[in-house]
Amino acid sequence: MESLLIGCFPSLVEGQAFEPLLRLCGITWIPRMNNPHRNKKMRFEVKGKILSIAVLLILLMSVGCSTPKDVAYFQDVSQTVLPVEKSRPIRIEPSNRLSIIVKSKDPELSNLYNLPVSSNRLGEAAGQYSSDGMSVYTVDAEGKIDFPVLGDLKVEGMTRGELASFIKGELIGKGLVKDPVVTVELLDASFSVMGEVNRPGRFPIDKDRLNILEALSIAGDLTIQGRRENIIVAREEADGVHTYRLDLTNMNELLSSPAYYVKQGDVVYVEPNDVRKRQTTVNGNNLLSWSFWVSVASLLTSIAVLIVK
Repeated sequence: MESLLIGCFPSLVEGQAFEPLLRLCGITWIPRMNNPHRNKKMRFEVKGKILSIAVLLILLMSVGCSTPKDVAYFQDVSQTVLPVEKSRPIRIEPSNRLSIIVKSKDPELSNLYNLPVSSNRLGEAAGQYSSDGMSVYTVDAEGKIDFPVLGDLKVEGMTRGELASFIKGELIGKGLVKDPVVTVELLDASFSVMGEVNRPGRFPIDKDRLNILEALSIAGDLTIQGRRENIIVAREEADGVHTYRLDLTNMNELLSSPAYYVKQGDVVYVEPNDVRKRQTTVNGNNLLSWSFWVSVASLLTSIAVLIVK
């Protein structure tokens, strides 16, 4: 149904300013200046239905208030036991710094296999052996360390437990120590988390098996602006840097990824969602904000009241 409705704008300039918005809503504004006694007042003709404008506003507001579907983790979980990628324990690499402590019932004997450590305690001489100190070894480019008495040991590719068992076996096998207890720690094994997490940064790896969920928890979990379905893991391998994309909303896919277990040196990047990206531009989220559509609704309501009158 079409009808001719009469209204007015204070001036031609203001009428022209509203014309694009009126066109968007199906309203055609036609200025009429053939009456000199109206003193710059404009008449306009309206084509369309006010009801359609109201429906459009309701649809736009309902979209803005809808619940995002990509915030919850593990949306595909429907069973209690899920297969997981074979665990990949942290292994020793060149340039790693290792703490290796040998202890036995005879402290003087075990100290022969511990490097002297500097002590800052008052009354202790520098270089004195300390029961709670750390003997630090740096793995060279060939993957070796120079261990007291035993000499060069090839340690690259071993786990902490494997290296401890190897040194213990060497000490017992050569009759050097009868009851050694060997402790090995990686001092500089770490991973980094960047992007939309609460505590980005570089974190130490304090266990042999660390998965991506634990790594993100250490970084304070994702912010609400982080994309759960697009976590990027960059991993340096012998042939170059490999990248993996992880989807935290898909548990089955996540558990089968080679990047489920974190390796030392991994860089985890959480991409921001579209809302967060738009915040980097001036007024980037205005079209999606509630206040914007409230203003539009208020303007259109005023126009509708003006038309009815």
